[in-house]
Amino acid sequence: MSPRAYGILADDANLVFVSAASAWEIVTKHRLGKLPEAESLAADFGGVIARGGFEPLSVTVTHGEYAGRMRVPHKDPFDRILIAQSIIENLALISNEARFDAFGIARIW
Repeated sequence: MSPRAYGILADDANLVFVSAASAWEIVTKHRLGKLPEAESLAADFGGVIARGGFEPLSVTVTHGEYAGRMRVPHKDPFDRILIAQSIIENLALISNEARFDAFGIARIW
């Protein structure tokens, strides 16, 4: 994680949301063996974000509809829902994915 992103997450003055899509992606990738280092996070994702002082962000029907209608070549369903949430909720997205910039979202890295 970049120092800038870490600083934003560590600042108690910032309200930080964590998407249910992030839980889904991390736990799925851990189960498949693609993120073995995420064992403790995958075992208690909700508890970890609560202890970190972060707010959960549910995936809504509106988010799903927006993500499904995006006419772009980006196919990753996790990324699509995160982009949709960023746009609909007017939230900056912390990500190292520079390709997200093409969607006009505020990306922090």
